[in-house]
Amino acid sequence: MPVLTIEEKNQLKLERLQSTLNRAFKNVPFHRKRLGIYNLMPDDIVSLKELEKLPLMKRAHLGDHYPYGLFAVPLRDIVRIHTAPGTGANPSISGYTRADLMIWQKLVARSLEAAGVTSMDILQINLPPGLANWGRDYKDGAEAMGAGVIPNSPLSLAKTVMVLRDYKTTALVTTSAFAEQLTEYMFDNEINPNELNLKRIVLVGEPVPESKIECLRDHLHVDVWLNYGLSEIPGPAIAFECGCGGMHINDDHILPEIIDPVTLETLPPGQKGELVLTTLSARAFPLIRFRTGDMARFIAKPCECGSPLIKMEWLPGRSDDMMVISGIKISHSQVKAYLKDALGVERPDCTMEKRRYGGTEFLSIALVIDESLFSDEIKNLERLMIHTGESLAEQIGVAVKITLTEKYQSFPDN
Repeated sequence: MPVLTIEEKNQLKLERLQSTLNRAFKNVPFHRKRLGIYNLMPDDIVSLKELEKLPLMKRAHLGDHYPYGLFAVPLRDIVRIHTAPGTGANPSISGYTRADLMIWQKLVARSLEAAGVTSMDILQINLPPGLANWGRDYKDGAEAMGAGVIPNSPLSLAKTVMVLRDYKTTALVTTSAFAEQLTEYMFDNEINPNELNLKRIVLVGEPVPESKIECLRDHLHVDVWLNYGLSEIPGPAIAFECGCGGMHINDDHILPEIIDPVTLETLPPGQKGELVLTTLSARAFPLIRFRTGDMARFIAKPCECGSPLIKMEWLPGRSDDMMVISGIKISHSQVKAYLKDALGVERPDCTMEKRRYGGTEFLSIALVIDESLFSDEIKNLERLMIHTGESLAEQIGVAVKITLTEKYQSFPDN
């Protein structure tokens, strides 16, 4: 990345922002209508500070314009389409031009280089089905920098350890849940971490407490790095750790803000709030002031690594109704809507929790038995719950277990 002064960097971001606004206004009716409501034109945004004049976007908007209503280029220019669970009946669809994929490839490579990955590494990817798209992105980014790649594929723990050991994997991209599961399996089976060539783990999907990171470092003898990403714009490595604390945001391509999730006012550096992102270089799928639901704060102090990229601290908790399971965001309202369709009646009494069994995280749903679920044949009811759970799991990308109870229950984690 060329060295730019702060003024040159801000001018580059402003030019990319204005180009994005003009393209969205010209080609996407949704954006044109919303700017019109606020009596704004793209040319009215003449500084980065004026970004806060623009209306905010929510995940619901993506489902409302399913499948291609937010695309800013003709379908003939789209070379890849990604799907995310969304928040309602429709999934979220994002598209990429060839130029978009080339830019994203460079950003993923940038994040891997910050974690110490080089062309001499062998990178193994192990991500759940709901993050399969990210697996392809990490594969492309690692291959672009000349590293050897073992692509994402469903493997048992035993097979995963075998590949790690026999293929001499030096870097692993995975979720915190799987890294913990892997650690437990190795120690339960008396597999010494020294048998592996593993040097570093890149964790994705959710913020990880320092205590868990230290545990992985101590038990597996590895360096641990966090990458922040979204399935909507447009994948992993939006932000990455550099080793000096905090995470650098690729703000030359994705412009970040921190807002108060209640008042929606923009907050200054240092204050905790909701992360809002605007794409600056995405041609196919420009998103403007997209509310992520993730909590963060900007770090104003210049980074010791010398990077000019904006720095943030990724914080636990969310500003919306979503829970994170194995790095995948699950909407409470979406699950309830699915249950209503599957069971033929609204289930306001259902409770949902993230649980863990045998090292695997899953969504546990408890439904209160009443007349709407009553069946003379208990086997029929059991089959209905199994089928509903399997169908929901396919939709949201994580395992689901539905249980029946006579009253509300809260399940503690194992």
